Order: sequence, then structure tokens, then C-alpha cells
Amino acid sequence: MTLSTFELRTLLDGVASGRVDPAHAERRVLDALSTPPFHDLGFARVDHHRAVRQGFPEVVFGLGKTPAQIAAIAAEIASRGSTLLVTRATLEASDAVRAVVPQAVYQADAGVISLRQTDVAAGHGTVLVVAAGTSDLPVAEEAACTADLMGNRVERLYDVGVAGLHRLLADLPRLEAARVIIVVAGMEGALPSVVAGFVSVPVIAVPTSVGYGASFGGIAALLGMLNSCASGVSVVNIDNGFGAAAVASAINHLE
Repeated sequence: MTLSTFELRTLLDGVASGRVDPAHAERRVLDALSTPPFHDLGFARVDHHRAVRQGFPEVVFGLGKTPAQIAAIAAEIASRGSTLLVTRATLEASDAVRAVVPQAVYQADAGVISLRQTDVAAGHGTVLVVAAGTSDLPVAEEAACTADLMGNRVERLYDVGVAGLHRLLADLPRLEAARVIIVVAGMEGALPSVVAGFVSVPVIAVPTSVGYGASFGGIAALLGMLNSCASGVSVVNIDNGFGAAAVASAINHLE
């Protein structure tokens, strides 16, 4: 069994306060130290020390992998007691994973397979996921599900694109209350700049591949977001809801 930094800190705090027997803590630590840093499956080397280094286990990117490969990696991660997260997953992949990890859950709207097994430190505030349109929801849900699994309180604000700004302004207090905001938008990608103009917290912009021909599969939105005139906007790759959530979680866990 591996130990995340949060679990190790909790264990040591328990010893210091007298709530945890030192012998029990010693066994847990020695067990974690005896775990090899990775396991070679032949087609993948599963990193079992990712949580030790980064605070969260290795995440599986499902696109391009066969259902059998995803299932084998998922089984290896879950067998060590680590939390499982597979992104860009299909129903076929989910069926393969649940055959070997029956407790895993498939969230079709996010394309995510997950199994929460270990505790993670709670974020200090709210991560608000904002989506411009309904077509952006798969990416927005990937971000929301990821942020939740990483220990954050997540709220959603959907279908508030620039074609009808009154919809966004109606929820201005929710924008102002968030600690980090993820803004997902396709087309011309203008929404992150608008949101950033109203708040003093970091805004993580996610361009999506949603749009007609001249959107060039999200390139137009990406370039628009990179050229934002509003301060406090950072940009991740096209359709990268997971990446946005990982950054938002790191920010939300800062003291």
C-alpha cells in the first residue's frame, strides 16, 4: 500500500497526538517504503510513487489505449489502495475496468472512470467550473469530476456564454466567492476574459474544439484566450479539462 503525503502527515500527526500507536505507524511506513516505485506491465509502467511526489496518484489518459490496457492499468492502481481516475474513457473501457475493479464508477457525461479509495487534503475554497455552452459540458465535467476527486469543493455554472451575458451577471456573487475559476469555452473563446474582468482570483481558461470551420478545432479559442487583455488568465491545452482541474486544485490547496 502506498502513502500519499496527506496520509503520511495524518499518520504522523496521529502518533504525535497519541491517537495512533507508533508500532502501527511504523508498519504502515515500512509497508509503503517496501512498495516498488513502479510496476512494469510490459506496455505501461504504473507509477506508484506519484502520490508521494505530487499528492495524487497517477491518472490514466484513456484515449489511444485499448479497453484491456486501461483495465490492466486500473487494476494495478486500485490494487495498491490508490484512488483511480481514468479520463477520456468510453463505455467499452468502463465495462473492461469494472470487470476487474467492480467498485469503479463511470461518469459518461465526463468520460471519466473513477474510484475514490484514499483521503486527500481538502482544498481551502471553492473551485467554480464555468462553461460557455452546453456543447462544452464534456470538457467542463471532466474538469469538475477531476477537481472533486482531488479534494476540492466544486460548483458548476453552465451555459453562460457571451451571447447572453445577463445569464453570467445573474450569478456574479458565485464568481466573487470562488477561490479559483475554470472557464471552458469554444467558438471565439471570449468568456474567460469577461469572467476575469469581474474577479480577483486566478482564472484558468480551457479552449474547446467546439465551433464551426474557422474555429479550427479550438485553435481560434486558444489564440483568443492567450491574447486576453484581462489579467489573471492562464490557459491550458484544447479540451484539457483534467489539466485545468489539476492546476486549480494545486492553487486551492495553497495555504
